[in-house]
Amino acid sequence: MTKGRYSGETLPVRNPSFHYVYDLVSSRIFLAGFFSWFLAQFLKMVIDYGRGKTRGSRDMVAVFIWKTGGMPSSHSALVTGLATAIGFSQGGSSPLFVLSLFYGGLIIRDALGVRRASGLQAQALNRLGRELSQKMDIPFLPVKEVSGHTLSEVCVGALLGFVIATGFILL
Repeated sequence: MTKGRYSGETLPVRNPSFHYVYDLVSSRIFLAGFFSWFLAQFLKMVIDYGRGKTRGSRDMVAVFIWKTGGMPSSHSALVTGLATAIGFSQGGSSPLFVLSLFYGGLIIRDALGVRRASGLQAQALNRLGRELSQKMDIPFLPVKEVSGHTLSEVCVGALLGFVIATGFILL
C-alpha cells in the first residue's frame, strides 16, 4: 500500500509507475478534455441515430469511435476543453495556456478549412469517377471522403468543451 501523490489516500499499488497513470487520469485538465471529446462523440452518435444514418449498434459504435465531421465537432470540444481547463488552473498568462490556445486554434482551423475542402474535393472526384465508370465501363475504386466541419458544428463543439471544462475546474 502506498499513499496517493495528491490526495493522501491509500492506493493498492505494486508498480510505482501506476502513480503517474493515476495522476494523469485523475487530473481535472485530463478529465475536462476527455469528457469534452467523449460527450461530443456521444452526441454525434445520438444525432446520427436520430437522423437515420446509423442502422444498428455496430454502426453506432463505429460512429462513436471513428467518425470525423458532423455535429458537434469533437475536435473543437477537445481543444477548447483543454485550453479552458488549462487557462482556469494555470492562469491566462501561463505558457501552457498560450500553447494550448494556439494549438486549439490550429486544430479548429484545420477542421474548418483543410479537412472540409479535401472532403468536398474527394466527393467531386468520386462523383466524376462513378460517372466515367458507368459511361466507359471502367472499374472505379472511390477515394475516402474525409468530412470536415461547418462553422456551426465547430461553434457547438467549442461551447460544449468550454462548458464541460468550466464544470470540471470550478465545481
